Amino acid sequence: MQMHFHRKLPIPKEVKAEYPVTEEMAQIKAARDESIRAVFDGTSDKFLLIIGPCSADHKEPVLEYMSRLRRIEEQVKDKIVIIPRIYTNKPRTTGQGYKGMLHQPDPEEKPDMYKGIVAIRELHLAALRDYGFSCADEMLYPDNYRYLSDLLSYVAVGARSVENQEHRLVASGIGAPVGMKNPTGGDLSVMMNAIVASQSSHTFIYRGWEVTSDGNPYAHAILRGYLDNSGRSISNYHYEDLLRVEELYEKSNLTNPSVIVDTNHNNSGKQYLEQVRIAKDIVHSRRENPVIRRLVKGLMIESYLEDGACKPEEHIFGKSITDPCLGWEKTEQLIYDIAEKL
Repeated sequence: MQMHFHRKLPIPKEVKAEYPVTEEMAQIKAARDESIRAVFDGTSDKFLLIIGPCSADHKEPVLEYMSRLRRIEEQVKDKIVIIPRIYTNKPRTTGQGYKGMLHQPDPEEKPDMYKGIVAIRELHLAALRDYGFSCADEMLYPDNYRYLSDLLSYVAVGARSVENQEHRLVASGIGAPVGMKNPTGGDLSVMMNAIVASQSSHTFIYRGWEVTSDGNPYAHAILRGYLDNSGRSISNYHYEDLLRVEELYEKSNLTNPSVIVDTNHNNSGKQYLEQVRIAKDIVHSRRENPVIRRLVKGLMIESYLEDGACKPEEHIFGKSITDPCLGWEKTEQLIYDIAEKL
C-alpha cells in the first residue's frame, strides 16, 4: 500500500494573494492582537472568552453566530475580549469521521483539500471583514498554519498534539498566543514542557525551508480535564488544580504565566450544559484568590446557535455535527453573567 498523489496544492503565499487581507482588516486585527497580548502580559485586566462551535461546519450558521457575538461584544467590551472559535480542523481519535471544513467544505461531500483551503480562508476573512473578529483556530496540522497566519489572533494545540515536536517548534514561531492543552492522560509536565519548548527559539525544517524561530512569549496552558486509567473523565479546573499549575509556573520561570480553562471536554465529562456551572465556578475562584485572578486569563467554551449536536444529514441550522455545544440563549446569558461577576 502507498500514498497516491492527486495534485499539487497552491502554497500559502499564493492563496493569500488570491484571497487577500485589506489594509483596513489588517489594522483591525493588529488592534485586537494588541488587546489580547495585553491580557496575557498582565497590562490589561480584561477577561478572554474563546467561544464558538466545536467545529465550523457551514459558512452561513457560523457567520450568523458571529453577528450575534458582535452585538454582545459591544455591551461587554469594557470587561471581556471575545475571540470567536472558527475551528476548521477536527481531530479524530481513530482517524474516522468528519475531519472538519479543511477536509470537507461540505460535510456530506467527499474530501476536497483545495476547496477546503479556500473555504476556511474565506470564512476567516468574512469574520474579520464583516464583523471585526480575528478568530481562534486549532493547529491540528502545523504545515497548514500559514494559510491562515495573517487572520488568526489565537491558536490552540490540542491534547493529542501537545507532545508532538513539530507542533511545539512551529508554535515557537507564531506571533499570536498559542494555548497548549494538557494531554488526554492529564500529565501536566507534558503541557509545561510544551510551553517551555514553545517559548524557546529553535532551528528546524518547515514547509521545505530551514527556519529559525524567536520563541513565543505568549505560549500558555489550557486545562481541559483528562481521562483516568479506567476511562473516566477527571476535571482539573478546581481551585486546588489552578494553584497547582501556579506552582508549576513558579518552578519553570516561564514568561507571562497564564491559564485558559476549557469548560467542556473532560472538564465537563462532555456534558455540555455543565459549561455554565464550570464557567461560574472559575470566575468565583478568581474573585476569591488574587493569585488565581492573575493566572487565569479566560475561558474556552463550546457554543453554537442550537443546544446539543446532530448528524450532518439532519441539516439543523447552527447545531453542532461534532461535540454537543451550548445553544445561543444559554450562551448569551452566560456571557452577561460572567461580565457582571468580573
